[in-house]
Amino acid sequence: MATRGSEKVSYPDDKPDEPEALAVLGYKQELKRNRSLFTLLFQSLAIAALPFGEGGPLLSAIYGGGQLSIFVGWIVILFLASSVALSLAEIASRYPTSAGPYYWTFQLTGGPNRTLLSFINGWVWLIGNWTITLSVNFGLASLIAATASIYHPDFTFEAWHLLLIFYAILLASFAICTFGNRFLPMVDTICAGWTALSIFIILIGLSVKAAAGRHSASYTLGHYDKSFSGWGGYTFFIGLLPAAYTFSAIGMISAMAEEVHDPTIKVPQAIALSVPVLWFFGLFFVIPICATLPPLVSIVGDGTPENPGAPGAQALPFIFHTVMGSPGGGLGLMFLVLAITMFCSISITVAASRTTWAFARDDAIPGSKIWSKVSPGLGVPVWALFLVTLVQMLLGLINLGSSSAFTAFVSVGVQALQVAYGIPIAISLYHNRTQVSQARWKLPSIVGIVANVVALCWIVFEVVLFSMPTALPVTETTMNYASVVLMGFMAIAAVWYVVYARKGRSIPDSVAG
Repeated sequence: MATRGSEKVSYPDDKPDEPEALAVLGYKQELKRNRSLFTLLFQSLAIAALPFGEGGPLLSAIYGGGQLSIFVGWIVILFLASSVALSLAEIASRYPTSAGPYYWTFQLTGGPNRTLLSFINGWVWLIGNWTITLSVNFGLASLIAATASIYHPDFTFEAWHLLLIFYAILLASFAICTFGNRFLPMVDTICAGWTALSIFIILIGLSVKAAAGRHSASYTLGHYDKSFSGWGGYTFFIGLLPAAYTFSAIGMISAMAEEVHDPTIKVPQAIALSVPVLWFFGLFFVIPICATLPPLVSIVGDGTPENPGAPGAQALPFIFHTVMGSPGGGLGLMFLVLAITMFCSISITVAASRTTWAFARDDAIPGSKIWSKVSPGLGVPVWALFLVTLVQMLLGLINLGSSSAFTAFVSVGVQALQVAYGIPIAISLYHNRTQVSQARWKLPSIVGIVANVVALCWIVFEVVLFSMPTALPVTETTMNYASVVLMGFMAIAAVWYVVYARKGRSIPDSVAG
């Protein structure tokens, strides 16, 4: 049973008529259903962007001890991320709508506080979507700058240079997502093939050249140097950051539920499959890196002019350049990664725009009437795409004044997404999984309980993990302000709720009756 105000409505147990089933959830069909299970899975893989997701923040894993943290961390994250994915998949099957976690929160919560809790989680979810998309696009700009430094090591990229590159990426993604919507499933398919081919080429290139030397099997999988972070025994957990970042956005494809046929089956399948598929291909990416990694101190740097470390704190271009033994070889491999990251920019922008559109559809954002419009000609929520792009442009300006403050926005993306996942999972578990037991795609009862508990424990730890500075001692520059930024966003949302949303409004308004 799904709840619509005080009225109880039945959600079809067999394969439903999609517009009619969506109406049961309280919405009307506005977007074209042009995606399949495989294109949805490929979009999830594109959002994860394996070589970027693991390679972009790879410096954290170097601080976290090197090879042991990279390899063992990748294995550990498989089980932790799988528990989150399976837990989300069940709920997505029960309530297949682009509204995602905040709608799930509303339906799973009983009593008079469901609207407030849903509103809070909606803003957490929205903030997570915006800032994780920001992290991808600014990360791509940083990788481009670091890659350029391979050829021009004496040139220093200023903050405004990065900002211009960042803006160019945003505008390109906006144009593609706005005018190329009918081609996007094909773009995600191309991305999946390009990623698999790129990982194979990187594996061969690093293994053959190995200009910095090849390590023994024991060194490749077990070398651990905790002297860089200053965290002592906690160092290993710092090394989990790249893998955790890679899998952090696995739930974002729930926002595509209104653009896929038979979403009660295909959305949860795509979410559940994304983790093992990513993990399998990830082995072929992380192992050759671990086997050919140059001395860790050369990547981190020691503060001397002779050893400044990786340019722009981007380890991957430096590693590729060093291991390939030439700027051309490093550039060739980085071109593959940059293309994957551009695909990611497109796919994650699409997902974030659907989340924004869905939240605006429920009158939960200032200016909702504008952001909730779907272009009749293009078939996409153009104004929601515009808002996602505008928010990123405005937040990008912060990097001109403080790179540490901007870094907090990157970390808060992971934190917010995990909190948004955790709230409906916790509510479902608290109510003995009553609603998810009626889903078409569900886990056996005991397996589901174990998955939920593990997911919640990991989410709590992950929020703490992404609040910590990478290295000690902490300075104004290295301090992690992610928690402060998240609380700041939530304060803004609270003000909006008090001023407008609580006055006769209900989240989601269309199902509250």
